[in-house]
Amino acid sequence: MKIAILLPYKENYIPKYSGAVSIHVSGLFNYSKFKLTTSIYGNTKSNKYLTKNFNNIKFKKSILTSNNIKYLNQFIDKAKSKDFDLIEIHNRPSYFKLIKANLKSKIIIYFHNDPLTLSGSKTKKERLDLIEKCDFIFFNSKWTKNQFFKDVLEKKYLSKFKICYQSTKKTKVNLLKKQNLISFVGKLNTAKGYDIFGKAVIRILNEFPKWKSIVIGDEPREKHIFNHPNLKILNFQKNDYVLNILNKTSIFVACSKWEEPFGRSSLEASSRGCATILTKRGGLVETSAHPILLKKIDEEALYKSIKNLILKPKIRKKLQLLNYKSFFLTHSFVSKIIDDVRENSV
Repeated sequence: MKIAILLPYKENYIPKYSGAVSIHVSGLFNYSKFKLTTSIYGNTKSNKYLTKNFNNIKFKKSILTSNNIKYLNQFIDKAKSKDFDLIEIHNRPSYFKLIKANLKSKIIIYFHNDPLTLSGSKTKKERLDLIEKCDFIFFNSKWTKNQFFKDVLEKKYLSKFKICYQSTKKTKVNLLKKQNLISFVGKLNTAKGYDIFGKAVIRILNEFPKWKSIVIGDEPREKHIFNHPNLKILNFQKNDYVLNILNKTSIFVACSKWEEPFGRSSLEASSRGCATILTKRGGLVETSAHPILLKKIDEEALYKSIKNLILKPKIRKKLQLLNYKSFFLTHSFVSKIIDDVRENSV
């Protein structure tokens, strides 16, 4: 089976700045039974890619024509000569119509964000068109799926969609070697709750000098300045580096204020045996089997939750063990789900 995976335009399929979609696609690639016949298409300025099967779509950009349309037309031209059995569109439902009109391949669509905010799936008519005309749809969480079916009869289409969570490697973690470390990974903005995390963690570090905190992420559009001798703030890092930090982390915080479609970092934190503190936003609660859920999304509630885990090491260690043992969303597990659908769709 020949498969083409089409990434969103501007999705960075490179080691240093890879986004959640790129990490998801590249992580699953080596576990698929179709890896030798799968090609990944995207657009980047770099010449270093996450996997060898990446095809960089290059074209001259213009202010007069949509670069998305140029990107899509270039892909269609390349796909015509390849005769793919299956094309998988990631997070761009707006690409579907043009691909369907020009290629005979079967089509699977992956939703990584709220369908009601994406061009091509905002209206009921658009979503009905997608679910009826494409061959299959994957959603990255139950929340994302529920958004898609808000005014569409879900029961009618049960055979045409599945939940396909993101995944990570299952690795051995020595929970006895966990450090007094609190971690935050993601955009350093208000939507991610970094404003309340910074204030809460400064209070924690002042009160518990044997504890430290690491923040990984950036946000050029917002500035939240937090300084403390035990607080280390890093820029965007490679995924392997993040995973190594999570191996050492005792408490992981994802205190988003916006409706997260999923939450890759909290999934990875659970897989590495971290005690997780989450907010009830979107699909974030689906990323950890045994989280501490904030009743309020504010500095005081977060401060108290972190402090409670520090003062009660037995509870903290129990949550770490429960998260680690219950984790099952490995690359091999999720890849099999996708491969089964691929075989049945073509």
